[in-house]
Amino acid sequence: MFGIPGKQAVVLTPAAAAQVVRLMARQNAAGLRIGVKKGGCAGMEYTMDYVATLDPMDEVVEQDGARVAIAPMAQMFLFGTEIDYEVGLLDSGFKFRNPNVTESCGCGESIKFREVDETAGN
Repeated sequence: MFGIPGKQAVVLTPAAAAQVVRLMARQNAAGLRIGVKKGGCAGMEYTMDYVATLDPMDEVVEQDGARVAIAPMAQMFLFGTEIDYEVGLLDSGFKFRNPNVTESCGCGESIKFREVDETAGN
């Protein structure tokens, strides 16, 4: 697990927590799992999926009735992220304010992280 002991990996705004609670209830889900995958014009994309049961390897963040599970491979990329839910005239959705992102594409759906030294700690 990455991060600082006693500090949540991600923080949900009240709007995001309320939307996660609504989605969990609608799908009768144990929570939402957040991850990252290769793709998009900047190299990586966020993923969100409903989960029926939590994986013991996930980092679980519980806030105001919302439950978000962070996939193990995404934990180092998401640490320190604030997740918000914004409603606009043309679109609504989750917005990630991630201090680990170095670039994003124009549509805001694809991101790039600073290079990670995979030999560190070996």
